[in-house]
Amino acid sequence: MSDDRDVAVRPGFVIPHSELSYIFDTSGGPGGQHANRTQSVVTLRWDPAASRAGSAGQRERIVNKLGLVELIEGSSRSQFRNRQLVKARLADVVSEALVIPEVRRPTRPTRASSRRRLEDKKRRGRLKRDRGFRGEE
Repeated sequence: MSDDRDVAVRPGFVIPHSELSYIFDTSGGPGGQHANRTQSVVTLRWDPAASRAGSAGQRERIVNKLGLVELIEGSSRSQFRNRQLVKARLADVVSEALVIPEVRRPTRPTRASSRRRLEDKKRRGRLKRDRGFRGEE
């Protein structure tokens, strides 16, 4: 059963709220009286190696690409909004780490492209040769 506080990465891959740890801090930088008292910056930590989310292969892929995930969000003055933003970013980062890159199969150049390349080389060589000094004419 999934909780509203869980992070749904993709169908079948949900990070339970119990595996997430939040740290709240005051925002740095300039601001008025309110900025120094509100703990609105959210740091989210998640350890995929100790997680139960997804399969063992998916967790291994995430650990290899990301390691311990630590994200910081403080763009909003609201702690609640920053928590939502950092959870959305976690879902995006983990989703990207789960993508298996397509393997490129090497191909050979076509006969026509090889012929065009050689003709261009010959044309360029003739152009350079014609520019040079040819002695007494």
